[in-house]
This record gives sequence, C-alpha cells and structure tokens, in this order.
Amino acid sequence: MGDDERVAFFNRNKAFARCASHAHDELHSFRSWLKWMCVDQSNAWTACLSWSVFIVLAIVVPCLSHFGLACSDCDSKHSRPYDGVVQLSLSSVATLSFVCLSKFIRTYGLRRFLFFDKLCDESETVRKGYTEQFNRSLKILFIFVLPCFAAESAYKIWWYSSGATSIPFLGNVIVSDTVACILELCSWLYRTVVFFLVCVLFRLICCLQILRLQDFAQVFQMDSDVESVLREHLRIRRHLRIISHRYRVFILWALIFITASQFASLLMTTRSTAEVNVFYAGELALCSVSLLAGILILLRSATRITHKAQAVTCLAAKWHVCATIDSFDSTEAETPTTRVACDQVFPVSTEGSDAEDVGDEEDELDNTKLVPSYAYSTISFQKRQALVTYFENNRAGITVYGFMLDRTSLHTIFGIELSLVLWLLGKTIGSL
Repeated sequence: MGDDERVAFFNRNKAFARCASHAHDELHSFRSWLKWMCVDQSNAWTACLSWSVFIVLAIVVPCLSHFGLACSDCDSKHSRPYDGVVQLSLSSVATLSFVCLSKFIRTYGLRRFLFFDKLCDESETVRKGYTEQFNRSLKILFIFVLPCFAAESAYKIWWYSSGATSIPFLGNVIVSDTVACILELCSWLYRTVVFFLVCVLFRLICCLQILRLQDFAQVFQMDSDVESVLREHLRIRRHLRIISHRYRVFILWALIFITASQFASLLMTTRSTAEVNVFYAGELALCSVSLLAGILILLRSATRITHKAQAVTCLAAKWHVCATIDSFDSTEAETPTTRVACDQVFPVSTEGSDAEDVGDEEDELDNTKLVPSYAYSTISFQKRQALVTYFENNRAGITVYGFMLDRTSLHTIFGIELSLVLWLLGKTIGSL
C-alpha cells in the first residue's frame, strides 16, 4: 500500500468515525439535557417516563388547574376569565410539538435528524459553523423562554400568595398552595420549552443548509465544471425536500393552532362585557407572545433559507454574464475598436462608497459586485446557459405541501390574517 493509499484510507476511517454515534460525541451534552427534560425516548424506560411526564404536565395539571381553581367567588383581580384559552392553547401546541419530536427521534435518531451524519461530506467551514450554531441553540431557546417564565412566575406567586384560593388537599393551606403553584409553573415551563425546542431545532437545521449554500456559492469564484455544480445543487435540494417533508405537518398545524388561539383571544377580549387589564389578561398576553415568538422562529428560518437558495439563481446568472463578457473581450482583444465616451451617461461610482451605503442589507449571495469569472475558457456558453435555466426552473427552499415559504407567502399569510382580524373586529366592536 502506497503513501497516497494510506492517506486516503486514513481519511475514510476518520470520516466514518465522525459519522458514528458514541456516548461522548458532539451530542452528549444535548442528550443529557433531553433526559433532564424527560423528552428522551432512546429506550423503553425513558420512553415510558417521557410520555408519563408529558401526560401529567401537559394534560392533567392544566385540567386540574382550570377546573379545580376556577375561583368563581374571587374578586376582580384574582378571577381568571381567559384561563381556558391559555391552557388549551399551550397544551395543544405542546402536544403537537411533543408528538412530532417523538416521531423525529424515534424514526431518524437524534444524530441523523440533525444531519450530523452528513457533516463528514461538508467542508471544514460548514462543520465549524454548524457546531457553533448547535452550541448556541440552547442559549437561544432560553433567551425566549426565561423572560416569559419570569413574568409567569411573578404572576403565579402573587396570585397564590395574595390569598386568591385555598386548597387544603395536603392538610395545610400554605403547603397545598405552594405545591399547586410549583406544579402550574412546571407545567407552563414544560409546555413552552417543548414547543420552542422543536422551533429551535428547525432553525438549527436551516442554519446548516444556509452554511452549505454559502459554501456552494464559492464554486462560482473558481474553475468548476457544470456537472459538479449541478450534483451539489441537487444534493442541497434533496436535503431541503427532506426538511420540508419532516416539518410540514408541524409548521402547518402550529400555524393553525396559533392562529385559532389568537382569534379566540381577540374574540374574548373585544366582547362588550369583557374587562381587560393586567390582572385579567396578563397571562393571556404572555401566552400569545410565547406562541407568536415560536411561529416567527419557524417562518423566519424557512424564509431565510428560501431566500438564500433563490439568491443562488441570481449569482449563477451574474456568473454567466461575466463569463460571456470576458469571453467576448478575449476574442475581440486583437481587433481595434473605437470606444465611445459614456462616462456622463453611466457614471462610475467608487465601490467603497456603495458599501458604506448598503451596510448589512446585502450578503455574499445577493450583492451588486461583479463575479470574477475563471470558467469561460473551459465551460461553453451552452453549458452555462443550461445551468442558469435549470436554476431558474428548479426553485429550492422550504415548502409546506408544495407551498413555498418565501417572502411572498409571508405577505399572503399576513394579508389573510389581517383580513380575518378586521372582519372579527367589525363583528364585535362594530356591533356595540
């Protein structure tokens, strides 16, 4: 075995070792966190524990809280007229999230679901960037959860400590209220974290595809053949279809549940007999903020990756134009031509001043800079044109049952939601 063969064999073994799952791999700390959250279903025991905790905290405790603590004789500050909408909204979204997460982990496994088994085929830049995003994912989750949980804790502690209700099921009122308060807070935290966990994992997977698209864009800066570019783009489109297929049920039903929750909240708060203040609707506002933040994470991640994927088409068209212009310049260099002074018609501005005006609005996939062409001497015009035509007719991105999640789709969703809101307000406020 020669030196080159030994190096190739070592690289294959190293790549295989990276794909293999072991107890102390990159996902070790994340698996431990899933076990502490009781959402790990790697074996029969943890699966039974996970489902038991879910039934208790997502179904039993909210039902007992709503029907057992109705507090019909409470004063105006301690009554909870919107508690039914809050409990039903959080429990329905948490049930959807838990069922989808259980299916993902049971069907694909955590490593395969997060595409860690495919990292050996990516560049070092993509692997490093994805590892950094993975390490930040839990921080992002708690950035969204902890502020709302702090507000919810303050409200629950005030509600129980101010003597809103007395539940002497343990023989002592103080101990009973403390236990009930802790159970309610644990239920709220569990349901919110499960929902945000699925949303953050979707954002993490989309970040991987964005890194791959940014790495893929570098092929237009070097001498690449059309076949390798096409194969890599087909691989990216295949992964985007996989993500869309896995998450389409969750995205669709999360949008339906959250929309129904917001309209139910709007209908109840705009009634003629409704009283809205921080004591009545504070918990409802926290629930709405949490659910809307989660759905915005989903839609923003899907829109970003769709925008990046479609920006590749613009980059390929620019690359094709630059290569075509360079090829004409090279063939006509020997022929003397009379140049027309057109500086007054098309003034040339400095590139530095344009960059200062743009700021962060442009990125490496969607900018106004020309693409330096290196491929015009080896790639024919017909091949470049065929590649650009392929990009134009094969849009890549996140889809939900064939519906592309891009900026146009977000505008459509916003228009439909706004129309329904205005109709509902017209039926409630207009009839007063």
